[in-house]
Amino acid sequence: MATLFDQTTIKTMTLKNRLVRSATWEGMCEPNGEPTRKLTDWYCDLARGEAGLIITGYTFVLPCGKQLPGKMGIHTDGFEQAYRTMIDAVHEAGGTIAVQLVHSGGQTDSETAGCQPLAPSAVKVAQYPEMPAELSRDEINDIVRAFGKGAARARAWGFDAVQLHGAHGYLISQFLSPLTNRRGDEYGGSIDNRGRFLFEVYDSVRAAVGEDYPVLIKLNAADNLKGGFELKDALIIAARLSDAGIDAIEVSAGTPASGDESPARENIDTPDREAYHLSLAGEIKKVAGCPVMVVGGFRSFDVAEKAVAEAGMDYVSMARPFIREPDLARRWRSGDTAPAKCTSCNGCFLPGIKKGGIYCVEERKEELTTQKS
Repeated sequence: MATLFDQTTIKTMTLKNRLVRSATWEGMCEPNGEPTRKLTDWYCDLARGEAGLIITGYTFVLPCGKQLPGKMGIHTDGFEQAYRTMIDAVHEAGGTIAVQLVHSGGQTDSETAGCQPLAPSAVKVAQYPEMPAELSRDEINDIVRAFGKGAARARAWGFDAVQLHGAHGYLISQFLSPLTNRRGDEYGGSIDNRGRFLFEVYDSVRAAVGEDYPVLIKLNAADNLKGGFELKDALIIAARLSDAGIDAIEVSAGTPASGDESPARENIDTPDREAYHLSLAGEIKKVAGCPVMVVGGFRSFDVAEKAVAEAGMDYVSMARPFIREPDLARRWRSGDTAPAKCTSCNGCFLPGIKKGGIYCVEERKEELTTQKS
């Protein structure tokens, strides 16, 4: 029977356990997207804490695809030394690290992107800060090439894998969704057409890194929005990705406009509230011949273990728990299987805007209280 602490392989990667640090924005890069020593130290803490796979924060492949301050970029050869320093440090700390590649599409603003946001269609939806411009075919081709170039840099500089961000309302997700994709050309309409951009990106990335290098994807199983991407279409895309040679699918759901069904839900304070994407991931697992990762509200060791042992998940991904406890995997492996200390308050993201990096505000409050007492 599979357990959380099995050693596994994904193509050329050997992972010490089935616990994945899922990508999140850290806000620890230079304004131009160059990684900093602070971010390197953050990833090294996760490596020493024995996370089986570290997936970086979402990393823009072009400046027009940047969403938030302090976000990492992989759009230029000029960052090579900073990346090599970061990756080497993570490897020396015992970690395995993949970079997540993204273009934010319409889910950004003009000030951050340096231009009017670009999206599949010029429509204003709740998840967009402002009206985007519709991408031309030449612009689509430029972005597809940029994903390939970013992936080539990732492999050359030492990342163990790349992950495409096809979830949470970013550009790949925007093309997949009939809510945000109203195009009348070969990129819009049927699920085959709406999936065209994703598969062009995948082909570009695969050509850049070769068949022997792990290429993963984070995929929405549903947008949890009226008129959005639905499970029936996600199953078609997942099966096609598996047939095309994707090496793992991380299943998520929702967008920033999905309310109580957003990707990062609050008040995950009892086991029955955890694993809120597990049933969707189970459906994806039925059609995908590749490993499946599931993210979404895991806090308890028993819930995570059952997802692997009973629900057939290959990996369990977490983001917020690792913000508070970068050593969570090591703690669980050592026999202390108390639930993660994360309270799912989402307060960790505010310091990323105001203080140059995310951290657990609840933990900080406890430290201050202890110092005063």
